[in-house]
Amino acid sequence: MGSMSLNNEVPEPIAGDGSQGIMDTAIENFRPMSVIVIGAGFSGIYCGVRIPERLRNVKLTIYEKNAGVGGTWYENRYPGCACDIPAHSYQYTFAPNTNWSSFYAPAQEIREYLEGIVRKYSVDRFIRCSHKVVDARWDDKKAKWQVTVERVETGEVFTDEADVVISARGTLNNISWPQVPGLSDLTIPVMHSAAWDNSYDFKNKRIGIIGGGSSAIQIIPSLQKVPGTHLSCFIRSKTWIARPFGDVAMEILGIQNTTFSPEQKARFTNDPDHYLEFRTIIERDANSIHALTLKGSDFQKEAREDFTALMKERLAKKPEILKSLLPSFSVGCRRLTPGPGYLEALVEDNVDFIDTPILKASGAKLVLENGEQKDLDVLVCATGFQASAPPPFPVTGRNGITMKEKFEPFAETYLSLATDGFPNYFMMLGPNAAIGTGTLTTMMEMAGDYIIKCIRKLQKENIMKMEVQERRVKDFSRIIDEYFKKTVYLDSCSSWYRSNGGKGDRISGLWPGSALHAMECLRSPRWEDFNYVYEGEESGDQCNRLGWLGNGWSIAQTDSEEGELAHFLQPSMVDVPAEPFPENTKIYKQRPFSY
Repeated sequence: MGSMSLNNEVPEPIAGDGSQGIMDTAIENFRPMSVIVIGAGFSGIYCGVRIPERLRNVKLTIYEKNAGVGGTWYENRYPGCACDIPAHSYQYTFAPNTNWSSFYAPAQEIREYLEGIVRKYSVDRFIRCSHKVVDARWDDKKAKWQVTVERVETGEVFTDEADVVISARGTLNNISWPQVPGLSDLTIPVMHSAAWDNSYDFKNKRIGIIGGGSSAIQIIPSLQKVPGTHLSCFIRSKTWIARPFGDVAMEILGIQNTTFSPEQKARFTNDPDHYLEFRTIIERDANSIHALTLKGSDFQKEAREDFTALMKERLAKKPEILKSLLPSFSVGCRRLTPGPGYLEALVEDNVDFIDTPILKASGAKLVLENGEQKDLDVLVCATGFQASAPPPFPVTGRNGITMKEKFEPFAETYLSLATDGFPNYFMMLGPNAAIGTGTLTTMMEMAGDYIIKCIRKLQKENIMKMEVQERRVKDFSRIIDEYFKKTVYLDSCSSWYRSNGGKGDRISGLWPGSALHAMECLRSPRWEDFNYVYEGEESGDQCNRLGWLGNGWSIAQTDSEEGELAHFLQPSMVDVPAEPFPENTKIYKQRPFSY
């Protein structure tokens, strides 16, 4: 038989009648499935790149409520908006950008980067912009999600159906407004940092800014420089102002200016080894500071001393601000922000630092609890997002339980990806998915890869319902509770990392470990942690859980355009064993085996 010549004749596969629950297809011919992704930010775009690459027979639709892609980088357009971590660490691993203008890329460049990815990989064929998901409901009899979508421009509502729903809404998406009585009745313009009015002219205006988080820290120095402005900054929360993230990497790399010259960018483009070394140093730096998050660590003590001296120096002109701003809680309890120019702006003559609580809003002014009134021309609310909240639309799982009910008093998930009671529903950057140290975008890719493996299992094995076990969700909760006891995140601070609007005793925003820890955890699914219902099991039809073995053929044998008959010899398919370095047999040249 081995001497037979190759020809184009393909024998007819031996067909079964399906009575034994066996699929009459080649082993790679997975059943058709429909997948709906909610959101076209970093996570949703990643799904749009990888799902069509790695899966066949999938109808993919990505619904995006905004008129364009980019998620938070489409919505946040306030002055000074930028990524506060090195841009070369805030990109897809498969699409490194050598042309970032700055070490800390402005929001517009990040949005343009994501738009470029959408064009390059034709993700736009799946994206429906200005389509807002307003309801998602699981139909247990059909084993389908019924997703209600509103066309934003017309208000028309329709229902789509999917086997799998992926929430790629992101963590910082649902706007949080300050709880100030009378805010909605103000007679002056009011805008949120995530709903900016670019048409407004701030020149010669009295500007009120509520908030002391990362958005306010970027907005204040930008508006302070606008001619004729006077800023009233209502800042009640204490916060640590850090040195620029990646400053150690900058020192190692000899970078003096955060803006890249044409020569530097040209070298990144033309010298791949240099660019890889540059990126590697940045990532090593980010992954080397995890001890900062642990209470009482030497790293924590050094950071407190360093940042205290830094803040004292920059606020020397108005030392009274330091008393109001300097925290007693540990460095990192709230999200660290470097804030270039922020402290310097607070001490300028056209800026008032106000830490007295706001009593109410009235007419064109804010009234403070001490009776003082601040007349304003415009009010900016830089008050962040409801990061620990369920989606802002109803998501109803099995037995009519909504995700809002499920996430009371706080969100509980399995590895931040799924929760019991919601079959075939996955989350990217869901509760407990953000990172205290390390690279968020790489974790996002790992989460996407994990979900795609789950979809592949559903397809390949003819599984109708896949739901994480309740006991595994509880196990992950216990891991979270125990891990964070030794960290700085439960210190006396208010933070979007925490449940109950930032004041709860549960850390619901962060992964219980480092970024590298998360990557290893998500490397390979634990299929035993899920419950499955296979096609035919509930209806009493013949069910064979190995029916996916099919009719004995590989698709490469039945369709010459679908595969290579000797694919196992091609260089891209051969798994070459790693060789240990001679001087240390514990260190291998290639990554460890992924089982």
